[in-house]
Amino acid sequence: MNIKEFHYFHKLVEDKNFSQVASFFNVSQPTITMAIKRLESELGVKLFVRDRSHKQLVVTPSGEQLDRHVTQILNELEVMKKELLRISSEKVMFGLPPIIGTYYFPHVAPELLRAGLIDKLDIFESGSNEMLNYILDGTLDLALIGSITPIVDTKLDAKIFERTHFKIAVSENHPLAKQDSVKFKELAQEKFIILDDHFIHSVAFNKMCHANQFRPQIIHRSNDVHILKAMIKENMGISFLTELALPPEKGIKVLDIADSDQPEFLLSIVYRRSHTLTKLQQSLLEILPQKINL
Repeated sequence: MNIKEFHYFHKLVEDKNFSQVASFFNVSQPTITMAIKRLESELGVKLFVRDRSHKQLVVTPSGEQLDRHVTQILNELEVMKKELLRISSEKVMFGLPPIIGTYYFPHVAPELLRAGLIDKLDIFESGSNEMLNYILDGTLDLALIGSITPIVDTKLDAKIFERTHFKIAVSENHPLAKQDSVKFKELAQEKFIILDDHFIHSVAFNKMCHANQFRPQIIHRSNDVHILKAMIKENMGISFLTELALPPEKGIKVLDIADSDQPEFLLSIVYRRSHTLTKLQQSLLEILPQKINL
């Protein structure tokens, strides 16, 4: 068996049509047929059967099991190709979600600069919810990722280096600005301006609303913290943000959430467990996981 046969087999599981698969790979239909027969012969199992009554190709249980393994093999091959292409490069594909990039990264940038590492980073920005997929598929070497629970995946090394709280941000002109803390259930009638689903904030926010048994009145979702803060200052609504994104700022009052049971915002540095770290990446790992004074 060879890699081409795996590609043909996996595509046939998806399309269940020999001619479509042959057209996709720009080969003859007999090429696909023979490849599948070779796989069946080598493995000693039947991978497909024809349902003549419905004129369909059916994947056998053995075929379904093989496809699980083949999917993993093909994914690992793609990751391998990306890693090998970059191994001679003096660049690190580095994932940095917007909030972490804006409010955490400046704290470590001077040390990275002194170590001659800052220009070695090829920074990729995306929300924490998407970043894990980019690590797993080999697009990124390392990433700083926010989560509300420890990241557990047998394919990943994830090390928590900072734990922060979520806060409520209101305009200095909002009635709540007279308080220093608030119970989340007291916000049931408030208008919210929140980050969209690309951010882990939405998961934490939904969890808090569910625990307090109310459906929030969300008037705007944004992927830009600066826009969100501008709207808060105009007293258009209140927001739910990690304290990492809420340094002292004129026009905004930050309230503690008084609930005893609430999610934390966890910062982790993440990379694939199978990835062999270069000296450059090891140097980054020594500098990046630094606690900051909030």
